[in-house]
Amino acid sequence: MNFPSHIHTNFRFTIWLVTAFGTLGLFLLLTACTEPPTDAFRFGLANAPTNLDPRFATDATSDRVNRLLYERLVDFNDAFEPIPALAVWEQVAPTHFRFYLNPNRASFHDGTPLTAQDVKATYEFILKAENASPHRGSLAMIDHIIVQDEATIDFHLTRPDLLFPSFVVIGILPAHLIQTNHPFHSRPIGSGPFSFVAWPDDTRLELVRLEDQQRFEFIKVQDPTVRALKLLAGEVDMVQNDLPPELVTYLTKDPRLHVQRSPGTNFSYLGFSFEDAHTKQGLVRQAVAHAIDRERIIQYVMGGAARPAQSLLPPDHWAGAHNLRRYEHNPEKARLLLAQAGFSPNAPLKLTYKTSSDPFRVRLATILQYQLSQVGIEVDLRSYDWGTFYGDIKAGRFQMYSLSWVGVKTPDIFHYVFHSESIPPNGANRGRFRSRQADLLIDQADSTQDTQEKKNLYQELQAHLADTLPYVPLWYEDHVFIARQDIKGFTIAKDGNFDGLQHVHRISL
Repeated sequence: MNFPSHIHTNFRFTIWLVTAFGTLGLFLLLTACTEPPTDAFRFGLANAPTNLDPRFATDATSDRVNRLLYERLVDFNDAFEPIPALAVWEQVAPTHFRFYLNPNRASFHDGTPLTAQDVKATYEFILKAENASPHRGSLAMIDHIIVQDEATIDFHLTRPDLLFPSFVVIGILPAHLIQTNHPFHSRPIGSGPFSFVAWPDDTRLELVRLEDQQRFEFIKVQDPTVRALKLLAGEVDMVQNDLPPELVTYLTKDPRLHVQRSPGTNFSYLGFSFEDAHTKQGLVRQAVAHAIDRERIIQYVMGGAARPAQSLLPPDHWAGAHNLRRYEHNPEKARLLLAQAGFSPNAPLKLTYKTSSDPFRVRLATILQYQLSQVGIEVDLRSYDWGTFYGDIKAGRFQMYSLSWVGVKTPDIFHYVFHSESIPPNGANRGRFRSRQADLLIDQADSTQDTQEKKNLYQELQAHLADTLPYVPLWYEDHVFIARQDIKGFTIAKDGNFDGLQHVHRISL
């Protein structure tokens, strides 16, 4: 692989450091620092949840934990089509959906029954502007909600929306506690398969699985090496994702552990400013796309734990597109495109590339910097703490940056990310991309009430985006679950949720 020598050296040193530190750390942990035995299952997290109230939670960890604590009206299948969870539904009229709650639904954890009134109270709270729920915008099509009886509820919309069931996926809270301003964010009460026990600080959250009263502890260990050491020492039983590939490779070889992998949908990309004189040029973005060797990065840097991406939606999504324009690694073509754009070895293209300070993301950015340099693009790489980096991206202070979309399920993401009316603060069109054709296709897809026509329009839109390149798609990262050998029963979800913990059990070895 044609990476600079310092990258090879850093890579070998990282492997050596993990191996040496892992052996020493394991010895010390086992002989001096191992925690007392516990009958709880311990799940190691890179980041703790920030909010256990689904009306306000937006981070991935909170969402995954809240799925265990709260039931929702609707869920998704593997093609990200809406399927019944708490309720089945019918479309009574173009702007009228009726939901029927499952007669065998669980009660809330405080013993009160879950009824249609709780559904109404949850969604009406979100829709009130003064409550400042971050989910209010995605539910703005709801005009009013009517309870027919304790198991039947009607949603009336301001406009027809065939995909409306895909949006009512917020966990349901008990109405009587909403009225008393119960602190769900720190003391959740839902009706899910797990109930809350304790959250003494941001390093440990304890839940209990109601089926068998089995305790689960979610333990925050930010440093990936320390998290791996705790897994080796038996201080945590399992982890999912957030480990650099070389550390995963190292752990795969340990007989005390077993590793599961599954294709994921988290979409990594390069974004560009369309208000910058250089990156607004299509020839420049195409040159960048052809300069990147995704296949080798995936193989050698990511340990094969990803698949190349051509669009924000994966091809197995119900609205996913196939046979999109591909930008294969072709340095010669990249140089030709740059020449057509007016750049040369004597007057090279110079770009500033922003990324977060996460070590693995910096390493990936360094490799991309090198590959771009091979076609004559001089890249000034700048890494920042997450807050500073994300603030710059939202404000449009960049030429080029890299980020990922996590947990995308519905194709309305295209309106949020690429429509010209979605420029911040009205959406996430951070590159200020403007295309009349994209706007038209998005608006038509949003308004049609024919499923096949909607799918066709979204696929046509993705072909247009592949041609215009507001993003250079990179890859979909795999999910990786690593556990002690006595831990069995976990199934990896496509979106990386923690639902598999419902079936985890411990065997005797």
